[in-house]
Amino acid sequence: QVQVAEFGGGLVQPGGSLRLSCVASGLPFSFSLYGVSWYRQAPGKERELVATITSAGSTTNYADSAKGRFTISRDNAKNTVYLQMNSLKPEDTAVYYCFVVRWSRGTWGQGTQVTVSS
Repeated sequence: QVQVAEFGGGLVQPGGSLRLSCVASGLPFSFSLYGVSWYRQAPGKERELVATITSAGSTTNYADSAKGRFTISRDNAKNTVYLQMNSLKPEDTAVYYCFVVRWSRGTWGQGTQVTVSS
């Protein structure tokens, strides 16, 4: 059974940084064959895509709100994808979810809370 877990959320002051980790286990295929995305959902808002990295890691895409501040990367040897978040703003406050997908089959993690506040 595929399981996805996120780590690294917390409380940070505006302008600060956090690094989120997404770890996948129980995969039927090599982790390197999976695309991975980070989403977030703020209270009262719809879940939105933040960043995506392809299975080969050669292509990354970001929401406009994340460009220039967030970096998505992966370590296939550790079955892990990271989201480095810098220059955090109060509007980045949300639950951040990881989505691991191959072909049309994907698995969500349980989410990790990120709160940006002074």
